[in-house]
Amino acid sequence: MEPIHIATPSSTLLARVKKMVPPMLEKFHKGQLGRVAVIGGSADYTGAPYFSAMASARLGCDMSHVICEKSAAPVIKAYSPNLMVHPILASSVTAPSDSSPATLASPILEMLPRLHVLVIGPGLGRDGVTQTVVEEVMKEARNRSVPFVLDADGLLLVSQKPELVKGYKGCILTPNVVEFARLAKALGVQGVDSSGIQKEKGGSEDEQTSRASEACERLARALGGVTIIQKGQKDVISNGITSIVSDIRGGLKRSGGQGDTLTGTLGTFLAWRAAYHDELWETGEKEKGGGKVAASKEEIRAELEDSTRRMSPTTTLLLAAYAGSALTRDCSRRAFEAKGRSLQASDLTDEVHDAFLELIGEPEQSKL
Repeated sequence: MEPIHIATPSSTLLARVKKMVPPMLEKFHKGQLGRVAVIGGSADYTGAPYFSAMASARLGCDMSHVICEKSAAPVIKAYSPNLMVHPILASSVTAPSDSSPATLASPILEMLPRLHVLVIGPGLGRDGVTQTVVEEVMKEARNRSVPFVLDADGLLLVSQKPELVKGYKGCILTPNVVEFARLAKALGVQGVDSSGIQKEKGGSEDEQTSRASEACERLARALGGVTIIQKGQKDVISNGITSIVSDIRGGLKRSGGQGDTLTGTLGTFLAWRAAYHDELWETGEKEKGGGKVAASKEEIRAELEDSTRRMSPTTTLLLAAYAGSALTRDCSRRAFEAKGRSLQASDLTDEVHDAFLELIGEPEQSKL
């Protein structure tokens, strides 16, 4: 079977990611290098938005927000004074019965101009009012071209209403195998079983990876070219054009909450991606091809493998997804080596900075 994913070495991919990392320069002011908000946190779930927002902050975004349900706010604030916590996410407990979804969403919508990226889903819960508010936020984020990451109950919302993300190239979905299968079923993607891979079994490891890549590409195409990270033994990242396989070694403990490190780091990488395209610093790359957006597997490969070439938004979105996956997997490895079976999600948070330094490293221009 011919592999359908781009088989570029991780060292090359991470070197390209490094081009997207803003150096630490005196000229930057607060907020330029990332304003990320996690939308989640309910009466039952307060840990997930904290882990996501802290991962984003520890990686290096300037301002890390949590937008949560009122009852969750005091708990999340107690976890850390470093996060900005906003108890403005409506629920059936707090919302007046005669309020429209647009009215309930308005406090969050007013924040959008001040944010670079949204992370939607950690600890969100399935409250009906909360879900309708999130729908309004997603619609307005699309209108304003604000990138967002979706996980957990944010993905459940997409499986119920795919039109919320269909065709939006500014979002990343992060399903596990069960969530992937649910999305595939909702979109009518055939040949995917409950484990999230194509039903054909057996074959070499490369053949299995290619089948997983094909399934991920098919779902990404069914959603109109969104970027998907299918989490698994190896993470498969696809935008419907091509795929990248993330096989950085991870840990062996599957404790709850590790995916929140992924969503948080993705938020920061997406914010840095915006800074890269806004040309806030000199990268040393040269523009080639007149700035044409990569539209094929071959063009994406060329941008990934030519270190002098300015990258298009298509390629940098794939790289942001790969970077979040690789960093999270390395955090899991580091935490597992230190804690073994006792590993918990908070242990990954403590590894974010060192994993970043080992895998990617500070840009040469940084003044530390």
